[in-house]
Amino acid sequence: MTPRKPTTNSSPNESTKKSKFSRSRRSSNSKRPRQQTTTSKKMQHRTSTQSHRDSEKETIPEIKDGVRIIPLGGVEEVGRNMTVIETDEDIVIVDAGFQFVTEESPGVDYILPNTRYLEERKHKIRALLITHGHLDHIGGIPFIIDRIGNPPIYTGELTSIMIKKRAAEFVGVEHDVRVLNPDVPLTLGKLKIRMFPVTHSIPDSTGVIIETKYGNVVLSGDLKLAHNDGVPTAEEQKNFGNVGKGNNLILIADSTNAERSGFSIPEQRVFDTLEDIIKNTKGRLMIGTFASQFERMMRIIEISESLGKKIVTEGRSIKTNLEIAEMAGRLKAKKGTLIPIQEMENYPPDKIVILVTGAQGEKFAALMRIATGQHKFIKMTKRDTIVLSSSVIPGNEVSVQKLKDNLYRHAGKIVHYRTSDVHSTGHGNSGELVWINQQVGAKFFMPAYGYYSMTRSHADAVIESGFPEKNVVVADNGTIIDIIKGEEMIVQKATAPAGPMMVDGFSIGDIQDVVIRDRKSLAQDGMFVVIATINLKTGKLRKSPDIISRGFVYLRESQDLLQQTRLLIKKSVEESTEGMHPINFDLVKDNITDTVSAYLFQKTNKHPIVIPVLLGV
Repeated sequence: MTPRKPTTNSSPNESTKKSKFSRSRRSSNSKRPRQQTTTSKKMQHRTSTQSHRDSEKETIPEIKDGVRIIPLGGVEEVGRNMTVIETDEDIVIVDAGFQFVTEESPGVDYILPNTRYLEERKHKIRALLITHGHLDHIGGIPFIIDRIGNPPIYTGELTSIMIKKRAAEFVGVEHDVRVLNPDVPLTLGKLKIRMFPVTHSIPDSTGVIIETKYGNVVLSGDLKLAHNDGVPTAEEQKNFGNVGKGNNLILIADSTNAERSGFSIPEQRVFDTLEDIIKNTKGRLMIGTFASQFERMMRIIEISESLGKKIVTEGRSIKTNLEIAEMAGRLKAKKGTLIPIQEMENYPPDKIVILVTGAQGEKFAALMRIATGQHKFIKMTKRDTIVLSSSVIPGNEVSVQKLKDNLYRHAGKIVHYRTSDVHSTGHGNSGELVWINQQVGAKFFMPAYGYYSMTRSHADAVIESGFPEKNVVVADNGTIIDIIKGEEMIVQKATAPAGPMMVDGFSIGDIQDVVIRDRKSLAQDGMFVVIATINLKTGKLRKSPDIISRGFVYLRESQDLLQQTRLLIKKSVEESTEGMHPINFDLVKDNITDTVSAYLFQKTNKHPIVIPVLLGV
């Protein structure tokens, strides 16, 4: 059964018939050219320029006497992470996330990994393994789990609660979620599964070890290192030392911060900075952060409680995640520490700490409503201190700047990651990633979880550390990597279907290019509707055609353009219908579209979607 989204927004999904002129114009702009990148001749790499249709031309051979690895998402973008591990008899899947949409997919809600390869091999799927609870790793589960045969889901305790909580938002969706004991290996078919703890911005983050008879496939999940001035802690050395004792065939590792050198800021430094701010702030304190930063939010609550301060939470995602932390026994705040926002005025301002969502400048998030004076309960004053405990996600620069501008107009003091150590990434820099690679000691290596520049930077850093270049593969979505008998790595010429699936209202699947192109065209140039009434006997217009313009020109200020367009429409209709019995309305519509599209482009340099509506009387 196809799960229903919690929202009921519907999006247009029908395309109107285009003229030859408008079709050729839009098809030429349908895809932006992919930037070309230089790769080493020795490094095995499959470019992303081959389309989903091209992959279908090649027959995919079945894996024999080896291990197959296919990233179905997450190696050409940040998000929609899904990796397939396959042997002769078994398949396990690691993660099933979604990607938030961009300007390239207007009207689409989420972008999912393509599951067609798995749908054709349901009988081999033993389980879905989840490394941690961020949406780029769990968000796709309700949309795709039925497509791949509803396999059991294995993960950590907190992550299992997050998966169940999210499933509850969908109609008729239930998951078989099982908590995996990290100390007890799990047997799935002829595979053995173990998980090991890693440091990330959310509790219960794990890496995965899949034991095959040819060696172990190790997937890091998202991770960084806990360290002291570049020296990993004893616990990190112990955990990765244990991983390195195995017969490790290949390491697949997080690349999100691989373009940054050295070691990342340790989270403990962020905790120390926030504690100092909470302790010394004289007025009211508001802290904006990601709702997914469980550890940070729990530490803020713990510090505030120790100082006798009250916590107000504002934002649905923060409230939900703190509720999940309580359910998992991770958050143990005393009664009265967390207070309703309506009780905030009962306490002095310097006894109030507000945890709030919206540090990325989202238009309707709590922090933006506070910054613009639209919040019902919170009004900023010059005594307020605002801490933005998050970095700027690429693409959000403009919205974050607007947020900061509004905050600076009303608040007394603004603290952010560029002025103080109030945020640390959840992903390791290249120095950490190289150390992890050396500890695991696998024979082969594949960077994952990031854009191509990130995975390539990760590969370069590992190679520069002395890892054999011939044993590194920089994959694209759908790349099929076979390791035969634990000795030889082969990148297949054929690729698995990797064109993204999209959630569009209640529809889940491939969205046709023409639909996306129409939406982009409507957003950029608008629409131009022509309504004409034709005498079925004479082929003449009964009256001057009506014209509706949306997003193209302002009709009241474009009377000359409209008058000339009406004359062209009249001429086009009457020339098309001359001697035509009965009237071919499709042909007349095409001719109107061609004529009007060309004329409007000539006069305005714009390409609105022209929609002729003909009525026969």
